[in-house]
Amino acid sequence: MHSHAYSFSFLTYDWPRTHATQPELLAYAEHVVDHFGLRPHLRLGTRVTDLVWEESTSSYTLSTEHGDTEVFDVVISALGLLSVPRYPSWPGLDTFEGPCFHTSRWEEHDLTGKTVAVVGTGSTAVQIVPAIAPAAGQVYVYQREPGWVEPKNEHDFTARQRWIFRNVPLAQRLNRAWIFHKGNRRFRGYDTGSGRQQRMRALCERFITTTIKDPITRTAVKPDYPWGCKRPILSSNFYPSLNRDDVELVPHAVYRVTPTGLIDATGTERQVDVLVLSTGFQPTKFLAGIDVKGRDGRGIHDVWRERASAFMGITVPGFPNFFILYGPNTNGGVSVIAQLERQAEVVAGAVRRLSRGRRRSIDTSPEAARRFVAWVDRKLATSASAMNAGCHNYYHDPSGHNVTQWPGGHLAYALATRFVARFGLRIR
Repeated sequence: MHSHAYSFSFLTYDWPRTHATQPELLAYAEHVVDHFGLRPHLRLGTRVTDLVWEESTSSYTLSTEHGDTEVFDVVISALGLLSVPRYPSWPGLDTFEGPCFHTSRWEEHDLTGKTVAVVGTGSTAVQIVPAIAPAAGQVYVYQREPGWVEPKNEHDFTARQRWIFRNVPLAQRLNRAWIFHKGNRRFRGYDTGSGRQQRMRALCERFITTTIKDPITRTAVKPDYPWGCKRPILSSNFYPSLNRDDVELVPHAVYRVTPTGLIDATGTERQVDVLVLSTGFQPTKFLAGIDVKGRDGRGIHDVWRERASAFMGITVPGFPNFFILYGPNTNGGVSVIAQLERQAEVVAGAVRRLSRGRRRSIDTSPEAARRFVAWVDRKLATSASAMNAGCHNYYHDPSGHNVTQWPGGHLAYALATRFVARFGLRIR
């Protein structure tokens, strides 16, 4: 995501590149914390385990892993979406003798001259492969299913551009608005019958043809499902890395692991020294690791037994004064940062309504929540990300419900949270 869209609208920043690197994103987060004086209010290294609503006091009792308890009038969950790793269940995985780790639990190892297997070709893997290939002796890239990859077209801002963005705040805001405009147009491609869908596919196919030298590899990386069926990938250097003599694409799923290597679905074994699991996350397990109890002692995971859902992705009926950021069906919409801003505005508005009145709790209308979920399902049923679109994606729960994606662009979500959200919330 472009740096100007991957940052808050209310705080301009001197970004050095069109697309920030991990250290630059971390520096930005630190800048935000210090700019608003948030550091004294942060308690890091502390995991929350339980939240229990007390009707008589209209408050939550919060418990931590250390056994501490505190009472809060309002609780906001900001756990994120892609935070629970998905570990594969391959036979023999626990027998592998070399370093083995998930990308979200990265371990530093000297890869010089080593044979490394990277399993997966999603958004994380396409960053890792080009980064480690120059040092490793051999890299095997295991691909269960190809993804649509678009050129990222990232570059450093010129000194003149940085001066303008730094000294003319309107310039950065206008550039951000242009990025969102293009993103909203791009979203139309999720309609499988649209011209935009055909143009996005053509863009990706040209990228394959003009970048990858080997015709067999070109065929292997081309998906046979609609663009947008799974998360589109932005990378300018992944395809070129497949042209290296020391990088080999293995277009087959891993079948079994031996102490010294991997066996793919064709029965072919390759010896490897290091195993990197770029096997994704479990995004449909919202609030994993926290037991939240609302009115009448109902647990949120019991309420979500059939599917995880929330009104506007933010509130759940029966759990007053409890708000979720990056909740069910809010992923997408050009920039997750912008989506989070809209959700935070809903929360701030609800808290202001509470503080102005005599009543002490705000809950969600079950009917409003039901209508919202029904609308989301109708919209997603015709999207490229529908379950019958022909790909494996992380959007659907075990019952087949798409519980992660927002079915529109960011403008639609901004309008919904601004003009509709408050009508589903009730102060008691």
